[in-house]
Amino acid sequence: MLKPVWKALACTLAFGAWGTLMAAEPIVIKFSHVVAEQTPKGQGALMFKKLVDERLPGKVKVEVYPNSTLYGDDKELEALLLGEVQIIARSLAKFDQYTKTVQLFDLPFLFDDINAVDRFQQSPEGQKLLKSMESKNITGLAYWHNGMKQLSANKPLRQPEDARGLTFRIQTSAVLEEQFKAVEANAKPMIFSVVYQGLRTGLVNGTENTYSNFYNQKLNEVQKYVTESNHGVLDYMLITTSDFWNGLPPDIRSELDKIVVESTAYANKEAERFNQQDKQHVLDAKTTEIIALTPQERNAWRDKMKPVWAKFENQIGPDLIKAAEASNKAQ
Repeated sequence: MLKPVWKALACTLAFGAWGTLMAAEPIVIKFSHVVAEQTPKGQGALMFKKLVDERLPGKVKVEVYPNSTLYGDDKELEALLLGEVQIIARSLAKFDQYTKTVQLFDLPFLFDDINAVDRFQQSPEGQKLLKSMESKNITGLAYWHNGMKQLSANKPLRQPEDARGLTFRIQTSAVLEEQFKAVEANAKPMIFSVVYQGLRTGLVNGTENTYSNFYNQKLNEVQKYVTESNHGVLDYMLITTSDFWNGLPPDIRSELDKIVVESTAYANKEAERFNQQDKQHVLDAKTTEIIALTPQERNAWRDKMKPVWAKFENQIGPDLIKAAEASNKAQ
C-alpha cells in the first residue's frame, strides 16, 4: 500500500530537482551588431560581456554577434522587437520612424565638439530621450560614441560653394538630406557596406563620416580630401525592449544598469582613441589630404546649414534644440 506513496514522493522530488535546475539556467542576452570587433561599438560590446561574466556568473550569459553575423543593419531592430536578440546599438539617425525628437542629433553644427555632445547626453533632456520610445517597447540604455563627422570628396571642400552639385552618401535621414540641400549638393541614402564601391564607380562623390569609419572601410583609397568639419555627430543608442528589461529580476537589472554605465565609459573612451589613431593612419597613408578649416571657414559652413534647424524645429522641439545648443558652453 505504501508503494504508490513512495512513487509519488519520488516523482515530486524529481520534479522539484528539475525545477531547481531549470531555475538555475542563466538569462541569455544576445548582443547583435553590424561592425567589426576592432571598433568603438565592437569593443564596448566585448566590455559589456566581460563585466557581466565577472559579476553575474551563472545568472546572466552574454553572447556577442559582431559583423552582421546574426542580423544585418536592416533586420536588427526587427529582431530585437521580436525577441530574437536582447540588445543592439543602433545609429541615432535610424530612429525617426519611432520618435522625431532623436533627429536632434542629425542637425548640422549643433554641437561644437564631442565634449558638448557628452554634456547634452548626460543632461536631464538627453537622458529623457532615452525613454522617448518606451511606448513602442524600446528602452534606451545609454549613448555610445562613434565620433564627430568629417566631410570627404575628390575635390577640396573649404567653402560651402565647393560642395555644389556633388552627391554625398548619407544614412537614411530627412535631416541629412536637407543638410546637403542647404549647400546645393545632393544626398543619396546608401548602406555603409557598399559606399566604397559607390565612390569608386562615381555613384556618389563624397561622404560624411568619422575618421575611424573612413579609414576602416578604406575610403581613403577612393577619396582625395577630408575636410575636418566636425559638423555632426555619429553616435549610437544602446537599446533593449522595455518588456525584457523591466521583466528582469530587480537585483540583476540593477547590476546590469551599473555595467551599462561602465561599458559606456569604456566604449566612449575607445571611440576617441580610435578616431585619433585612424586620423593618423589616414595621414600616414598619404592618399588623402586632411583640410583644417579656419574658424571663419567653419562659420561659413555653419551659417549655410543652420537654417536646417528651423525646418525640423516643430518635430524635434525648440526647447530641446536650445538645451542641446547650450551644452556647447562648459558649466
